[in-house]
Amino acid sequence: MATAPSRDHDRRISPVFLGIVAVMAVSGWAVWTSYASSRGLAVFLFVTSAWVVSLCLHEYAHARTALHGGDITIGAKGYLTLNPLKYTHALLSIVLPVLFVIMGGIGLPGGAVFIERGRIRGRWRHSLISAAGPLTNVAFALVCTAPFWLHALDGVPDDFRAALAFLALLQVTAALLNFLPVPGLDGYGIIEPWLSHAARRQVEPFAPFGLLAVFGLLWIPEVNQEFFRLIYAILDGLGVPDVAAATGRSLYQFWPDLSFTPRS
Repeated sequence: MATAPSRDHDRRISPVFLGIVAVMAVSGWAVWTSYASSRGLAVFLFVTSAWVVSLCLHEYAHARTALHGGDITIGAKGYLTLNPLKYTHALLSIVLPVLFVIMGGIGLPGGAVFIERGRIRGRWRHSLISAAGPLTNVAFALVCTAPFWLHALDGVPDDFRAALAFLALLQVTAALLNFLPVPGLDGYGIIEPWLSHAARRQVEPFAPFGLLAVFGLLWIPEVNQEFFRLIYAILDGLGVPDVAAATGRSLYQFWPDLSFTPRS
């Protein structure tokens, strides 16, 4: 009986997360109604807060799937509260992904929840735990693009439409990058359980540098262009025109040009 309140507390939605959702709601209303004096600032607050919400949901999906997979320590670590301050490393989990968005409109992922893999039995469970996060980004992208592929844009203000398109771009980039089979990313976590012990031992020293390697490759103009060509092709398939995402990014980056990606 004494442990029940603790379990309830471990799973109660954090006020920190609710505060971020509130910022998203208020700034989204400001974008929709054009109430804010600065269009760019309103879009910036809306997209940034929505991006942080998606990061929290991404990590929650990992944690929740791990809990059902056998790691009963997840609740005590606070991962089920959606509080980003409970993550293993706030810098990698929240600050760096937000900085990547600010620098150039790309949804780079960040490591966050620590899962005790020794408690998980079965390779499929390990793979599903790793896949749960990027699948959340896929779901978020589908929600953001729904007005486009459902042809339900009548009455949607242009700025809000552009903000949704840019937010969808971030979710698509996050999902695509997360699914890369690179050590340190979720894509590698999906295939790792199926590798031999010797192969995993050889790859293990490179895991801390996987994200940095991806970031470095995206600085190469040719790689950058091909990557975003693929992203825009996916968005086009979801009914989002290039101009909408580009307009959203332009509104978001309302400060002097610090673009990470080349202008078209």
